[in-house]
Amino acid sequence: MKCERNCPGTIEDGYCDTCGLAPRAGAKPVPVPAPRESSSALSTRTAQSARTTGSARTGSSRRRFGGGLVEIAPITQADPATAVMTHAEVPESKRYCAGCGNAVGRTRGDREGRTSGFCPSCGEPFNFTPKLGKGDLIGGQYEVVGALAHGGLGWIYLATDKNVSDRWVVLKGLLNSGDEDALAAAVAERRFLAEVEHPNIVKIYNFVEHDGAGYIVMEYVGGESLKGILKDRRAANGEVTDPLPVDRALAYLIEIMPAFGYLHDRGLIYCDFKPDNVIQTGDQMKLIDLGGVVHVDDHDAALYGTVGFQAPELATLGPSVASDLYTIGRTLAVLTTDFRGYQSTFADSLPDRGEFDVYRRFESFYRLLQRATRTAPSERFVDAAEMAEQMLGVLRQVLAAGGTPHPAPSRLFTAELRTDPRSEIPRWQDLPTPLIDLTDPAAAFLASVTVTEPADVLLLLRSAPADTIEVRLRALRARIDLGLRFGSFDEARQARDRLIATDGSDWRVAWYDGLLALAEQRPGDARPRFEAVYSALPGELAPQLALGFTLELAGDPGAAAYYDVVSRTDPSYTSAAAGLARCRLKAGDRNGAVEAYNRVPGTSSAYRSSQVGAVRALVKAPDVASLTAAAVLIERLEVEAAQLAALRAELLEQALRTVTGGATLPATVLGPGRNGQVRERDIRFALEEAYREMARAVHGHEKIRLVDLANASRPRTRT
Repeated sequence: MKCERNCPGTIEDGYCDTCGLAPRAGAKPVPVPAPRESSSALSTRTAQSARTTGSARTGSSRRRFGGGLVEIAPITQADPATAVMTHAEVPESKRYCAGCGNAVGRTRGDREGRTSGFCPSCGEPFNFTPKLGKGDLIGGQYEVVGALAHGGLGWIYLATDKNVSDRWVVLKGLLNSGDEDALAAAVAERRFLAEVEHPNIVKIYNFVEHDGAGYIVMEYVGGESLKGILKDRRAANGEVTDPLPVDRALAYLIEIMPAFGYLHDRGLIYCDFKPDNVIQTGDQMKLIDLGGVVHVDDHDAALYGTVGFQAPELATLGPSVASDLYTIGRTLAVLTTDFRGYQSTFADSLPDRGEFDVYRRFESFYRLLQRATRTAPSERFVDAAEMAEQMLGVLRQVLAAGGTPHPAPSRLFTAELRTDPRSEIPRWQDLPTPLIDLTDPAAAFLASVTVTEPADVLLLLRSAPADTIEVRLRALRARIDLGLRFGSFDEARQARDRLIATDGSDWRVAWYDGLLALAEQRPGDARPRFEAVYSALPGELAPQLALGFTLELAGDPGAAAYYDVVSRTDPSYTSAAAGLARCRLKAGDRNGAVEAYNRVPGTSSAYRSSQVGAVRALVKAPDVASLTAAAVLIERLEVEAAQLAALRAELLEQALRTVTGGATLPATVLGPGRNGQVRERDIRFALEEAYREMARAVHGHEKIRLVDLANASRPRTRT
């Protein structure tokens, strides 16, 4: 059965093998996420990229993660028996009292640290040795092979299930059987974890007791954790930290986001996510170690987290969807940088952007981390769906920096409204527009408002079924357009102020406030508004395009960087390519301007205009190579004869100045098939012909002017 969610996957065991979601029950409009409201369910947004990237599964031995954008080699599972610890003992550095948290079992002088005893501070007993040994039969069904690892909630053992064909299973017991909180957590797992079933989450089979202790029985997941992958990279790099490339780290975590959406839909909070707790097994990513999972409304459960990863409000406000998303952001930061001090100096913050090259190179990635790890939970991403969508958008930008665009339609913005690469200044009216939130009560009504005259729009909006935020936003845009026409923005400012008072946290309010500032020619005031939108939506290109417009209008050369990211990621944003070309021309980089114009795809309606821009950029350069390249481009252009003649005239005017200055030019500047060097006489005849061709298309004074130019260009002859 196919997934039917704009996803190339198939349904296996009740879930899609690509996006990880259950089959769609019925066709429903996909809601547009808003920062103020939770959409609860993890949508299919991460899978929709398959429309442009192809299937996430390939016929090769590799799997494509991150919406099918990043190729990841599968990890071959070794014999599970080889994973058993040869010396099962908790390292001294990790021995702490369950009662007071002080260090216990440490070496003192010549005396080795004890693995069992009593805490000298509070008298709490401790025991850091495994309770089970090889051959022990647990619950009359599970035969222990040995210890695999130890964690915050207990020892983890490898065993075989004697009742189910000796399949490999994992037993997870308590680290300290006297820890009442740990015991309560284990009992809680027994209550609801057996109902958790998702392809990206380890399966819970059973819960058994042995000698007064409880053990969770779960599937054995072979492979490598992200922490292990980092350790392997460090070892291969001469014990020097070698973080994961940003695209690979994003791809790994995008794969696991549906698992968080699944848990959150059921009111479950993972709490203790970190690189240790996600494993690549074969060609799949899985969440493991569900010991810290709690119900969001369970205010009495013991909470488990890890310093450096857990949200700062966990101990006071308790677990939430926002606290889980915080741990994902922190995990991304640890995976991609040599993040020293993440458990001390930067336990609740990020280093400045200038501290790491990946932050400097990928501003969107840094903003993604910033939003995910904001101190205030309400300022983080709304849910796993929204965060996954923005992660995927950032991944596209990161990959585009390597030279390969992976565009995809935005779910939040329209395309740019009008494009002309020859425009000499950016037009804010051409920027994309936020799409209507389909969950808004007035969405259907607004879709029926097709008039474009702003006064007519305002008249129709009076009959809206409800005064929703979407209605007020549409009215604000209409008032901005009216203000541009009549030179007064008083009504637009009043409408803006009312929106800020009622919906000031919505990024769309900031967007339209930025447009109002641009309409009033206040780019300095527009910038912080678009910065706010960019910070809220780091995976979207529209805010970066708006920042490019704003900075260019303010004369800030930083506009080029935003134009560059947008046009590399999605070449269909032709206004970004044009803006980049303008910035580069202003900086004297004509070759760079031509490269920017050449980003416009041949299928775009703006392609011809972009090529005209490239010709004019080349013609303005007096060097031979540029003039020759311009001549070649002119021959390829499919434009009207008069426009083609005008471009030839510009080329020949520059060629004439070049040869009269003493330089020589190849005859190819006059057209293909010519050999040798061009003479001034030849250029003048060609220029005369171009002016006369232009004159045939016009009348009146312009025709007379062009004929005079043709006569003046013609070389002197004896006849």
